[in-house]
Parts: sequence; C-alpha cells; structure tokens
Amino acid sequence: MRMLRFALTMALTASALPAQLTLQESHTTASLRGIDSLGGGVAWASGTAGTVLRTTDGGSNWQPCTVPPNAEKLDFRAVQAFDDKTAVAMSAGAGDASDGCRTWKLVFSNPDRNGFWDGLRFDGTGLGLLVGDPVGDPGQASLPIFLSEDGGNTWRRPEPKGIRAEPNQSLFAASNSSMLIDRGRVVLLTGGGTTALISADLHFATPPAYSHPDLARGESAGGFSVASEGDVFVAVGGDYKAPGQTAGTAVSCVSDRRGDFTCRSAKTPPHGYRSAVAYDAASKTWIAVGPTGVDLSSDSGLYWRAAAELGADWNAISLPFVVGSKGRIGVITLTK
Repeated sequence: MRMLRFALTMALTASALPAQLTLQESHTTASLRGIDSLGGGVAWASGTAGTVLRTTDGGSNWQPCTVPPNAEKLDFRAVQAFDDKTAVAMSAGAGDASDGCRTWKLVFSNPDRNGFWDGLRFDGTGLGLLVGDPVGDPGQASLPIFLSEDGGNTWRRPEPKGIRAEPNQSLFAASNSSMLIDRGRVVLLTGGGTTALISADLHFATPPAYSHPDLARGESAGGFSVASEGDVFVAVGGDYKAPGQTAGTAVSCVSDRRGDFTCRSAKTPPHGYRSAVAYDAASKTWIAVGPTGVDLSSDSGLYWRAAAELGADWNAISLPFVVGSKGRIGVITLTK
C-alpha cells in the first residue's frame, strides 16, 4: 500500500429544493472512493487506476492529476487535503505523495508484508493516523496504527503498536470514514465478524474503550462509516454482499467522557447497505449513502427516509460532494 501527497479541489451549486443532486463531469470512469472537501471551492477525489482529480472552481472543471510512477493499478481509497496544493492519498493496495497535482513522492509504504490499510485521517494540527486490517498470529492479532505529526511526511508506530483485534475483526476501506478524529480521540468502527466502536486517545497512552453496536454481522458485514456531531455519533453499514438488506444498517450513539458509547438501533433504518454517513449542520440532517441510494435523518439517525431525488450508486461523501462508481461526482444541496 502506498501513500501520496498532492493537491485537489471541488465545490458546490445551490438549490431551492429540500434535497437536490447536481451531477458534475469528472472526465473519468474510475470508481471513486476518496473525497475530501475543504470548502471555498477546494476538494479532492481519488479512486481506482491511480486516479486523482482536482478542481479549483467548485467542480465546474475537474483536472486529472498526473498518475504517480507505477501507480496505474493502485486503488486510492482515501484522500485527505490540507489546502489547494497539498494532500495525502492512501492506496488500499501497496503507497506515495505529490505536490501541485503534477509531481509525486513516496512518503510511506506499509511495513507489514500482508498488511492492508483501511483508513487515513488528519486533525487540524497536522497529526495524522493510519489504520489497517489485523496483523499478527491468530489470537494475538492487532489493528496496526501509524502516527504522523508532520502532515504525513513521516510516520511511526506509537506504543503500543496497535489495538487488540477481536476474532474476525477488521475495518472496511469503503469510503475512508470508518475512522474519525474527534476532540482529541480517535474512533474506529469495525466489522467483518466483530462489529465494534473503539475509542482511544490519539497517542494510545491509555487502554481503548470498546462498545458493540447492533449493526449487521458477518464476513462482509458490520460498520462501515461513522460521523459525529457533539456527543452524538451515527454509524452506518450493513452487508455489502446483500446491499438491499435493511437490518443492522444504522445506529445512533451517545459518547460519555471516557469514550464509552450507548447505542440504539434505528427505528426506521436506511433502505439498504450504506457505505458512508455525514452530518449537514446547516440543515441539521444526517445523510447516509450507498450503492442502492441515499437516506436522510433529522433525529440523530433513529428514523431514516429514502431520498430518491439524490440518486444511487454512491461510495463516499464529504459534503457537499458525493462520489461513486464510473467516475460519478455529485453535489448535494439541502435546505431546512
């Protein structure tokens, strides 16, 4: 797996409707899974075949970035931006970095021979975290954690070198939203047999807290994405091999000061597997997206309604942008 440092940009369009989708021309057929919107017309997108896109005019024009050397087969599942000229991208295969969208440099490669990275996040200070699938002998495996304190230029393992993995536990690299940094803590959402919310301090100096929300369970099921607003956390997921199944697709959780979660299952769940969730503060709406469609909730994820007007076949969301397969990019506009 590889990591890339480079730049991208995106933006939005307005709408007078309660929910509206405006499709944009990406000029690619790659499956897009990475999206990071900075606001002010700046965002980043990434995907299969070494694809990285940049727009500096709100998405009116998308610029394909130079493909890094030997990266034609890489799948960039995550991108995190710092400004309109700098970002870090993570491949779920083997890793690199670039600047200005033209040149690239390799900043980190996975040191675990069979390792698989799942998520990449930065806070506002340049501190970044990488997390991957479990490595180590059965019964002693851990979720590997890597820490950067200089904006992704260098990486190290904190002590301890990972988080204990329960049997058949992993993170899903579906949308780069199975991990978030929230008020000095990192929150991980897992699946693959053991569905859990794991909360730990950023330097892993104290033991993490484990909670087990009632999301779908199975090798291809569990939690896929988590977002927060204050002490409220909404997690979505399901079974990606049974995308129409509605059971176990969303929970609403409240976190206490220790990082423990109290969770409730959605009373009216999303209408199928959802790979990503986000909160729109302006309209006070939670938005869950996935291959079969989009669902909205205005009550912290307990009741969801289908939003057919927002389309389907989506992978990831960073408001106001949503990205999906075959190069699909859209802008979601909500009003109160």
